[in-house]
Amino acid sequence: MQIQWFPGHMHKARLEIQAVLPKVDVVIEVLDARIPYSSENPMLAELRGDKPCLKVLAKSDLADEEMTTQWQEYLGAVAGVRARAVTTEDIPTIRKLKYAAARMVPHKEGKTIKTMIVGIPNVGKSTIINVLAGRKIAKTGNTPAITKQQQSVNIGDGITLLDTPGVLWPNVHNVNSSYRLALLGSIKDTAMDYGDVAFFGARYLIENYPERIATRFELESVPSSELPLLEAIGRKRGCLGRNNQVDIDRASKIFVTEIRSGGLGRLTFETPQIMEREIARTADLIAEKAEKDKEKEAKRKKRFRDKQRAQKKSREMRG
Repeated sequence: MQIQWFPGHMHKARLEIQAVLPKVDVVIEVLDARIPYSSENPMLAELRGDKPCLKVLAKSDLADEEMTTQWQEYLGAVAGVRARAVTTEDIPTIRKLKYAAARMVPHKEGKTIKTMIVGIPNVGKSTIINVLAGRKIAKTGNTPAITKQQQSVNIGDGITLLDTPGVLWPNVHNVNSSYRLALLGSIKDTAMDYGDVAFFGARYLIENYPERIATRFELESVPSSELPLLEAIGRKRGCLGRNNQVDIDRASKIFVTEIRSGGLGRLTFETPQIMEREIARTADLIAEKAEKDKEKEAKRKKRFRDKQRAQKKSREMRG
C-alpha cells in the first residue's frame, strides 16, 4: 500500500517556497530524528539546490541516541550541510541554532541574514520557531498541517526567519517511507489504515527492538511475526470482542499510539545504510515504471495511428 496525502494548501506552499528561495541565505530543514531520511522532503532538496542547509534533528529525545549520532555524522558529511540534534525541552540548544545558521554564511557577517525554516507536517517546526523568536508566534499541536501560510519573523542578532507550512510531496515513491511517516503522525490518520501501519511498525520492532516490546506490554516472549504480536498486545490491553477474539484494529491503534508517544522508549526506524539501500531500490522502481509508461504510450500511439490508417483506407474504398 502506498500512502499519499497532499492537501491543496501544500501545493500553494510549494509554489511560495520556490518563489522566495532565491532571496534566502540559509535553509533550516527540520527532520524527525526517528526517521531523518523519510522526513527529508526530496522536493525541498531539489528546490534548495546548493544553498547552505542546516538540518535539525527534532524530537531527538524520542530517537535512539546512538542512531542520532550516526545520522548527524552522515548528514554533516555532505558539502554545504550541517546537522544538529535538538529536543523541545532543551531550550538553550534550540536558541543556538540561529548562530549555527549564521556561521554557514560568513560573508554575510554584519548584514541581515535571511533564513527559511521548512519541514514536513508534525515534525516540531513550530515549537522551534517559538523558541527562536522568544515568544509564541506559531501554532503548535500534535497533528499535521497546523501552519497554513508563510510569515516572516525577526529572531534577533540580525537574523530573520521565514516560516512556511509543513510540506509533504505529491508522490512518496518509497513505500517504506510512506509507512514511517504515517507511523509517526506526519500523515493524517484519515489517510492511512492503522492495521497496515501497525504491521509495518511491528515487523521493524520485532527485528530491532524486541526487548522494548516485551517490557512495555509485559510479554514473556515476543512473537516472531506481526499478527501474533498484535494479538498478544490486544489480549494484554483488553481489546477483546465476540468469542474472546482480539480486535486487531483496536490493538493496532494502541500499538501505534505507544510508538508515537515514546511509550516504547527511544526508537529510530531507519539508518543511513537502510536509506542508501532504499534510495537505490526506489530509483530502480521509478525507472521501471517510467519504462512501462513509455511502452504503454508507444502502444497507445500505435493504436491511434492504426485506427487513423484504417479510417483513411475505409474512406478511399467508399470513394
